[in-house]
Amino acid sequence: MIVVTGATGNVGSIVVRMLAEAGEKVVAVSRGEKPVDLPEGVEHRRGDVGDLDSLADVVSGADALFLLITGDQLVSGPEPTALLETIAAQGVRRVVFLSSQGAVTRPESGGYARTIAFEKAMAASELEWTSVRPGGFASNTFAWIEPVRTQRMVPAPFGDIGLPVVAPFDIAAVAVAALREDGHDGQAYTVTGPAVVTPREQAEALAAALGEPLRFVELSHDEARANLLHFMPESVADHTLSILGEPTPQEQLVSPDVERVLGRPATSYGEWAKYVVGAFR
Repeated sequence: MIVVTGATGNVGSIVVRMLAEAGEKVVAVSRGEKPVDLPEGVEHRRGDVGDLDSLADVVSGADALFLLITGDQLVSGPEPTALLETIAAQGVRRVVFLSSQGAVTRPESGGYARTIAFEKAMAASELEWTSVRPGGFASNTFAWIEPVRTQRMVPAPFGDIGLPVVAPFDIAAVAVAALREDGHDGQAYTVTGPAVVTPREQAEALAAALGEPLRFVELSHDEARANLLHFMPESVADHTLSILGEPTPQEQLVSPDVERVLGRPATSYGEWAKYVVGAFR
């Protein structure tokens, strides 16, 4: 049995679907803050990674765990070692952790302290573990849905600074491979898209998918920060803007890990935009 935390999120929901389609017994975990629409045969359990008793209940009987921390859990919560000991005590032997490329490229940032602590705790544990370290998510551009729908406008900062953003289903596919297959123990995979793409180019790709023009409006740093603070802690918002506006050379590199794990190229932003274009109509 495989337990998936964050099962209603951009990556977790896809992990659940892919595992179910592969015939795995899946338990999808959420805190009850979103409606739950799961594939047939998937069990739903309500639980909170930030509460060790709750976590012990939801992973009981599982062999493997997809572990995601988000929101407040990125800056506070149970000690990683205690969390891993809790899941191991319930019989979990394999954990796949959704980490971040920034844990490597910006280890000095306070926003990654918890992520780094989890990676270190896994490496020191007796669990089979894999870290999946995505760069920027293509799905971050879902923040454009409302202005695209109502104004045919894309608002974003740093219009001409690019990153190799990655499609969430590529992140999920790498995680599913690590959950289901042997040979990934002790690995840390950096997952990116196949090419650097700027926000302005993303807007052009989205316009092409829609079949109509979109107006690009470049936001100031302060405007972008105010938007991010609606859904992430201050420290996370600040280092997110730092990556978007001042990426390191390493953050702009295209990683081979998606193709290495999946045996196919990573999905481009344009391909992803065609896949999700209905959300923007």
